Amino acid sequence: MTPDTDAKTGLRKIEWAKAHMPVMTEVERQLKENGVLKGVRIGMALHVEAKTAVLAITLKNAGADVRLTGCNPLSTDDSVVAALKEHFRLPVFAKKGESNDEYYAHLRAVLAHNPEYLIDDGGDLISLVHREYSGLLKDIRGANEETTTGIVRLRAMAAEGALKFPVMDVNNAMMKHLFDNRYGTGQSTFDGIFSATNLLIAGKNFVVGGYGWCGRGIAMRAKGLGANVIVTEIDPIKAIEAIHDGFRVMPMIEAVKGADFIVTATGVKDIVRKEHFEAMKDGCVLANSGHFDNEIDVTGLKEMAYDIKKVREMVTEFTMYDGRKVYLLAGGRLVNLAAGQGHPVEIMDLSFAIQALSVKYLLTHEMDAGVHRVPLEMDERVAEIKLKSSGVKIDTLSESQRDYMNSWQEGT
Repeated sequence: MTPDTDAKTGLRKIEWAKAHMPVMTEVERQLKENGVLKGVRIGMALHVEAKTAVLAITLKNAGADVRLTGCNPLSTDDSVVAALKEHFRLPVFAKKGESNDEYYAHLRAVLAHNPEYLIDDGGDLISLVHREYSGLLKDIRGANEETTTGIVRLRAMAAEGALKFPVMDVNNAMMKHLFDNRYGTGQSTFDGIFSATNLLIAGKNFVVGGYGWCGRGIAMRAKGLGANVIVTEIDPIKAIEAIHDGFRVMPMIEAVKGADFIVTATGVKDIVRKEHFEAMKDGCVLANSGHFDNEIDVTGLKEMAYDIKKVREMVTEFTMYDGRKVYLLAGGRLVNLAAGQGHPVEIMDLSFAIQALSVKYLLTHEMDAGVHRVPLEMDERVAEIKLKSSGVKIDTLSESQRDYMNSWQEGT
C-alpha cells in the first residue's frame, strides 16, 4: 500500500467517524463562534485513530495549534496518521508497534512545541512534563485526563503537591464514564476478542477482573452473548452489586480454575499472576481491557512456559511445562484497540465533546493546581445536544413543579 493510498484510506475512516459524531459537529460550531481556542497550543497524547482524529481536527478548526501523539504503542492506526498529515496538515508523531524509546520520543516531540494545554490518556504526557520539562510548567494553563488509570496517577501527584497545574477529570464526567467506560468498553472489548480469536463466547466461563464501569460493561455484554460470567473484586460494595446483577463473585484464584476467558479491567497491576497461571485450565484465553499492559503478569507467564509462539496475528500461545496451553491476546495490551477498532463512534462523540468543552472551560476559568471535576452543567449540555441530534424530546418541569421542588429543597 502506497503512502497516498494509505492516506486516502485514513481519510475515509475519519469522514465516516465525523458523519456519525453530531455532538462534536455542534461543539465545533460553538468553539469557532466563541473563538477562545484561537492560537492556543495544544499537545495531545491519545489513541491515534479515526475518532481521535475528529477531536484533533475539531480543535484545529476552532483555531488551536495542535500536535498529536499516541498513548499506547499498539493502538495507532497508521492510515489515520497519514491522512492527518497529508489532508489536514496536522503534525502527528505516532506509529503502530513503536518501541518504548520511540513512544517517549514522540511524547517529547509534542512537548517540544511548548504546549499551553495538554490532553492526555493514561497520564504519561502530564507525568513526563513534570519529570523532565519543568521549564514548560509556567506556560501550561491546564490539561485533561481521559482514563481511570491516569486520574489515579494524577490524584497521587496532587496529594503529594507535585501536580503544578489544573487538570480536568474527564474520566469521571457522567457523559464519559456512564457511556464510554460501560457501553464503549463493553462492546469494543469483544470487538478485539472476536477479531483476535474468532471464538465463540456463548456457553463459555467468562471471568471479568474488576466491576468498575468498564467491568460492568464487559460483564453485561458477555452475559448477553450467552457466557457464564464470574466477577472478581476487592470492593465489597461492588461485589454485592455484581451479585445483584446476576453474576457469580469469587476470588481470582478460584475463578481461573474453570475459566475459558479472563478479561482484566481494573487499572491495577498483577491481577492475573503466577499462582493464577498455575491453576488455569488448558486453553484459557487471557485479555486486558485496562490502560496499561501490567494487569496480566506477562513476564511471569513467559517464565512459566517452555514454548512460546504466535498462532494468530494477535494471539500468543504459551505452552506450560505440564503441557497446558494458555493464550494471550495483543501481548496483554488494551485488547479493544490493539486487536479491535476501539470504542464505537457514537460513544466517542460524547467523550470527545466533554474533552473539547473542558479545554474551553479551563481556558476561561481561574483554577488552582489539582484534579477538578467536570461541571454538571457541561454533562447536561452534551446530553441535550445528543438528544436533539437523535430527535428525542424529554419533559420539563412546569413553573408550579419547579416552585414545589425549590420549597421542598429549602425545607419549607
